Amino acid sequence: MKKVLTFIILPLLIIYLGYVLYSSIQEPVQFDNAKKFREQVAVERLKDIRTLQVAYKSKYGKFTGSFDTLINFYKNDSLTVIKQVGSMDDSLAVAQKRVYRDSIQIMVRDTLLKGRGNFVDSIKFIPFSGGDTMLLKSVVKKVSGVNVPLFEASAPFDVLLRGLDRQLIVNLNAERNDTGRYPGLKVGDVDVPNNNAGNWE
Repeated sequence: MKKVLTFIILPLLIIYLGYVLYSSIQEPVQFDNAKKFREQVAVERLKDIRTLQVAYKSKYGKFTGSFDTLINFYKNDSLTVIKQVGSMDDSLAVAQKRVYRDSIQIMVRDTLLKGRGNFVDSIKFIPFSGGDTMLLKSVVKKVSGVNVPLFEASAPFDVLLRGLDRQLIVNLNAERNDTGRYPGLKVGDVDVPNNNAGNWE
């Protein structure tokens, strides 16, 4: 019986404990690697949303709170581009009326998101979520007596990191809440003007 314990059970117990120890060390590392990858993909999507929102505001003077409107703007709308011929610093050219400005209309899809426009229909979805949509808000808020259009688009960690270790997600959210930061990725802010910055920047 003593030999069975020494040669069979004890080595199996050592192997099992080694595996448990290795797993407990590797789990946070694997979580962190998966989190970084998912964040990179989501950040690119949030940057694209910001690009479209800024273009939309340049034309309409406000942001939109609807992804359908934003996608339609990209596919079917145009922007006015001012083209200047000559230099206003050249007084002779100005006097001879060889300096002029001309405005042309360019389709949004021909100017923005070059190479990524094919994916514009999926811009509203949080990556790796299985179809959940980004949270999109827009408001016009009075700041120092002036009406300021604001927007925010966000992807909560609970959705973005779905399928990863639940306890590590809870810990991450608690740490973010304790430090007064949004528990996820966000661009823009409808409460405080931040020049449309992302919380990863």
